[in-house]
Amino acid sequence: MLFFMIEFVDFTEAIGILQVRSLSNYTASHAYEQLEFDFSAPSYLLIPSALPGFHNTDTKRYNSISGAVIYLMRGSQDILPEDAVCASCGAAMHVHSNREIVLSHLRFGKALTQISVTRKRFFCPSCGASHMQHIPYCSDHHRITKELEAYVCDLLALGTYTNKQVAELCGLHQHTVKAIDKRRLESLYVKDEKLVKPKHYARFLGIDEFKLHDGHQYATHIIDMATGHVLWIAQGKKKKVVYDFIEHVGMDWMRHVDAVALDMNSDFEEAFLEKCPHIRPVFDYFHLVKNFNDKVVSEVRKDEFKRLMEEGKEEEARMLKRSRYILTANRETLARKDAESAAGKVLHRESKLFATPEKRRTGRYLSRYEELIAKNRLFLTADLVKEALREAYTCRNESDMIACLNTVLDLCSETKNRRFLWFYRLIQTHFDGIVAHGKFHIANGRMEGLNQKIKTMRRHAYGIADDEYLFLKIMDLSRASYVRNPKSHKVLH
Repeated sequence: MLFFMIEFVDFTEAIGILQVRSLSNYTASHAYEQLEFDFSAPSYLLIPSALPGFHNTDTKRYNSISGAVIYLMRGSQDILPEDAVCASCGAAMHVHSNREIVLSHLRFGKALTQISVTRKRFFCPSCGASHMQHIPYCSDHHRITKELEAYVCDLLALGTYTNKQVAELCGLHQHTVKAIDKRRLESLYVKDEKLVKPKHYARFLGIDEFKLHDGHQYATHIIDMATGHVLWIAQGKKKKVVYDFIEHVGMDWMRHVDAVALDMNSDFEEAFLEKCPHIRPVFDYFHLVKNFNDKVVSEVRKDEFKRLMEEGKEEEARMLKRSRYILTANRETLARKDAESAAGKVLHRESKLFATPEKRRTGRYLSRYEELIAKNRLFLTADLVKEALREAYTCRNESDMIACLNTVLDLCSETKNRRFLWFYRLIQTHFDGIVAHGKFHIANGRMEGLNQKIKTMRRHAYGIADDEYLFLKIMDLSRASYVRNPKSHKVLH
């Protein structure tokens, strides 16, 4: 191991203050004995250079076009025994020519560093073979050192920095950082040009689609609900995605799966039932209530507003303006906001610098909601339906859940309203999947959370055009929290 001797005066300018020296010794104790410095003074650090065989002869400081400070460390490289002998015939090799190469190295404080090596080209006079001198610390793919490549991988594995930020930190091009990251991800999740199979069985799966590109282009991912790990990801949102996943993991693996959480996408449900009839699809509370709020409550509000205006009841119609949130929220949320209003909760503090006034929580949420449902029978029915749905999803067995859903069906059919009848048909079509929640108690919350993380990652990176690279990043993103805290997740065997 070689060592750099650096005077600890100004850490960011240490190389400029004292020329970096390398030693051919392999132990720190030998290096300590041969250096001509006063080690009794506490101002010196013995730092391994991580450049075996490199001998620094000159260090030059200059500024790049962008203004960054760069220290260029020139030197020579020891010849390895295998370089001096021809691999074809075993004869002694001759030095044919020399060529200088420059490798980017680890940042040192505020300054970037580069290693300039005089690389020899060897020629065999017996068989005519030739090769370049081997540099043990040079990356196999880029003109950078292996230490810098490993450091880039560590930064990317954190998931905190974008490729552009890592490139600026390490003095590299974005394309170089992306290439390093893609190889890192492929080494983790790809084997023989195929995604690696899950190491553990999964009892519950989750499946959902997310927007890939504009123009109605989507991708679908399948996760293990116990760990949140993405097991499969592919373009499209049709049955083929499920078929390909089942073929990837095999039927023996699928026999351990009891249920899959999904939204109202009928293709996913049918695909799982076709290939694995034993798996129960489960529709969670979030998607059901979202459909009710978007397709029933919101549409009924619009219909009622139009009816009241046609009947000349402008005062009653005016009450429905800006009431969508109040009608779709649950009572607990409205009561909480009323309590915050009574306590004088400040939403935004006053800023004299930017002339922003103070904003406090307003009240009368619950009272206004009670007033709306008291004057309109359809709004009252919607309130009863939401309460029945909430009660249904708290049931711990399927029989109790069936009773609650029958109450919802009765309430919807009695209204004779086309919006409620649409919801009536929706529940009937997905009845078995809704009732399955009473047995398995799983929801698609992990999937929705992962979708939000994907959106954040793509916005942070200003978009990722390479779909294959994006899918690998998503697989790595789903495992980030597990890597940092393995005990936070329970793995099912």
